[in-house]
Amino acid sequence: MNRQTSTPQTVPDAEPVERRRRRGWRLLAGVLTVLVLLVVAARLTWSYLDPFGETTVDRSQPVLLQSIQNMSRYQAASGNFQVIVDLEKDAAFLPDAIKGSRTLFVGAGSVDAYIDFSGLPRDAITVSPDRTEVSVRLPHAQLEKTNLNNQKSYVYAQQRGILDRVQEMLSNSPQNQQELYVLAEKKIAEAALASDLRARADQNTKLMLEGMLKGLGFTKVTVKFADER
Repeated sequence: MNRQTSTPQTVPDAEPVERRRRRGWRLLAGVLTVLVLLVVAARLTWSYLDPFGETTVDRSQPVLLQSIQNMSRYQAASGNFQVIVDLEKDAAFLPDAIKGSRTLFVGAGSVDAYIDFSGLPRDAITVSPDRTEVSVRLPHAQLEKTNLNNQKSYVYAQQRGILDRVQEMLSNSPQNQQELYVLAEKKIAEAALASDLRARADQNTKLMLEGMLKGLGFTKVTVKFADER
């Protein structure tokens, strides 16, 4: 009776398998690295050779100093204001959806109050014979023109009819917002005039002169304004 002999199976060596795995991971990492470098290089090249990019060149001439004026004003106070301009324009016989506009504009600006010393008469300042007392008579504070801050002034919301939109598309110049700025300046000027800004400037000027003149050695300082007795 013949016996069948089985040959033992050999287990494959594990070291070549691990070596192939490490080689595969290294190859994959190398491919990913090359792809990342290619993407970065492509973006850098495109940003450098961008055919649609714009270049800004400042060809302005140097600023020329035309004149210098000596200031004879004391800026005694400054008020900061903000106003919302609601400007609406309607057509006579057309609905707003066809013709008309409404714009909300935020205007921010400041108004300075100052005392003008240039027009003081000779008797505006009187000193006692013993040089211990001084009396000063001043005009009331005036308001400067509104200084609108362009960086803080902007169109908040705007509604326009179809005809207004078409007209803006066909126009060669952008929409003129000068009217909004003028209205904002006017309203801020009116608000400054109605506020206590000038009274605050009068009081600040009075305190400034009292402190300065007392520092010069006067023991009694009297500061009055033109309409005071």
